[in-house]
Amino acid sequence: MKRVERLHALSEMLRRSGTRGVSAERLAEEFEVSVRTIKRDLNALENSGAPVWSRPGPGGGYGLATGGSLPPVSLSPAQAVALMAAVAAAPDAPYADLAAAGVQKILDVLDPKTRARADELAHRVWVNALPASSRAIKSALEVAMAEQRVIRIRYTSRDGTSTTRDVEPVLFASTNGQWYLVGWCRLRNAMRWFTVSGIGRASVTRTACGGHAIHEVGEPPANARPVHGRGV
Repeated sequence: MKRVERLHALSEMLRRSGTRGVSAERLAEEFEVSVRTIKRDLNALENSGAPVWSRPGPGGGYGLATGGSLPPVSLSPAQAVALMAAVAAAPDAPYADLAAAGVQKILDVLDPKTRARADELAHRVWVNALPASSRAIKSALEVAMAEQRVIRIRYTSRDGTSTTRDVEPVLFASTNGQWYLVGWCRLRNAMRWFTVSGIGRASVTRTACGGHAIHEVGEPPANARPVHGRGV
């Protein structure tokens, strides 16, 4: 059994064990590997985001929180490198740090042969990405968008004018290599596009957004699309 297959089977066995849990020794016997290998696999599952719990002492063991399961991860080396390249080429994208962490979790549960081939191929793909914006600013923008709270920004426009504005975030957009925060500007009482690179300071307020919808931004370009969904 390949490691990726064992990890999936292991997660399903943990899930089926419910609140009882199952010992490392029992898992090692089931998969015909050493206890040390099982513990490495359990650590890999946990690092990949699976909600693994452990209970020490007699009658203890390991289990998976209700509803938790690691889906099968079966990527070709080229698919793995495609994920790495996409993240590396867009360090200024929203949630880029989380994307990089997610890709690393996927790489951690690949079978060793695929991982080695992916690492070799990755050295043949170079990117020349621009430096990312301030991590603090990006984090504030990401939190405001996810929690739909008003964000206060210090913004410098292209003509050099700086203003402080309260903005209700509606969406992030990328065009011509530039990332924008699109939202309802309470200073102008209108929808505005703010280049992320023009935001010098940002802080999330306690004020909830007023419910401005995506359609208020206007008609998107013909080739614009959200980043989710099939066929993207």
